[in-house]
Amino acid sequence: MPMGGFENALRALGERNYRTYTIGNAISLIGTWLQRIAVGWLAWQLSHSTVWLGVVALATTAPGFVLSPLAGSMADRIDRVRMIRASQIFATVIAIALAVTTYTGDITIVGLFLLSLTLGAANAFNQPARLALISNLVPPPLLGSAVALNSLVFNTARFIGPAIAGVVIANGSVAMAFALNALSYVAFVVALRGLRDAPPQRPGRSQRIIAHTIDGYSYAIHHPGIGQILLLFALTAFSVRGFVDLFPGFADAIFQRGPQGLAWLTATMGAGAMVGGMWMVRREGIRGLTNLIVTHTLIMALAILTFAASRNYWIALIALFFAGFAMISTGIAAQTLVQTVVDPEKRGRVMGLYGVLFRAGPSLNAMVMGWISSQLGLQVTVACGAGLCLLYWFWARLRRESMETALELAARGAAE
Repeated sequence: MPMGGFENALRALGERNYRTYTIGNAISLIGTWLQRIAVGWLAWQLSHSTVWLGVVALATTAPGFVLSPLAGSMADRIDRVRMIRASQIFATVIAIALAVTTYTGDITIVGLFLLSLTLGAANAFNQPARLALISNLVPPPLLGSAVALNSLVFNTARFIGPAIAGVVIANGSVAMAFALNALSYVAFVVALRGLRDAPPQRPGRSQRIIAHTIDGYSYAIHHPGIGQILLLFALTAFSVRGFVDLFPGFADAIFQRGPQGLAWLTATMGAGAMVGGMWMVRREGIRGLTNLIVTHTLIMALAILTFAASRNYWIALIALFFAGFAMISTGIAAQTLVQTVVDPEKRGRVMGLYGVLFRAGPSLNAMVMGWISSQLGLQVTVACGAGLCLLYWFWARLRRESMETALELAARGAAE
């Protein structure tokens, strides 16, 4: 292979609209990760409480539980680009408010919670449209590569954003982190305005919102492949994926490394995810993706268990690298299969359901683990979550063949 397996990725980037979207999305995501680290560190500095860490982490995604059904239905009915642009403008206002109140010293843990909750509402409308839009920017044969590239961009940002945050926060400028995120949102809005002549989405049926949403969710839950993949994703999200939001506590209380240590914990996991994303981009076709999801769920559980059990900072970083690798590979594989096999008319609603599991599930998990950690300690709590993840892996292993039949065979037929 002359290009080392990246030919499809280069072809996807050759699509002007996808390339423009990806550049703006990359800038925005770097800012998002920068702000996420800043919010976590500020929450810890204001409260020194694992409970508040979990509560603030949940606040940015909790609105998704309520609003994502509406947002997914809207993503199947109205222009997705306008929907994303409106949510980004709203998020910019919130980032500016965070910057100003932090700079003036008026921010409190309750104020941080409320602003994070408001930002979560914007994200709830942004996520389904953002995920569903990819299919409008590339032809069907390139969808898998576009999804993988999108995840690679996300996790490259997960590496770069925290690295920048570590420098900014270490110099005492948490407010500057929020201001930089606001600028990144503006860059994405400009990029969205540069999209031209994207294939229009087919308008959804004129059902009422509730019936329209129930129809899409029922389709996803009862689909023999999509339903089981989403269930596995939900189980792992609610058991272990939220441990990332407890990193401020690990960095300070367990490893005594401060904000730089926090940045390196997050960035190392992001580096593993970035390598995993690049590996997934090189894959051709969809054969073997179901088995990959099951196998890497096991790797993820074992890596997180190793992280939780270790008091050695460097062993913890190695474990996080493998956890990031496994997390991103399972996410890309699942999204590729779902995006390929899903009924196009239900894509926005199904991806809205996927999005709420992807974002709100880990945050709810973080809140629960934060509360349990206040009773049992961080390490025991995360280790218990990893143990549950091992049980879910065993459940998925028993159902691998049925999922493979329902997803990979159907997806190959849709792609041909």
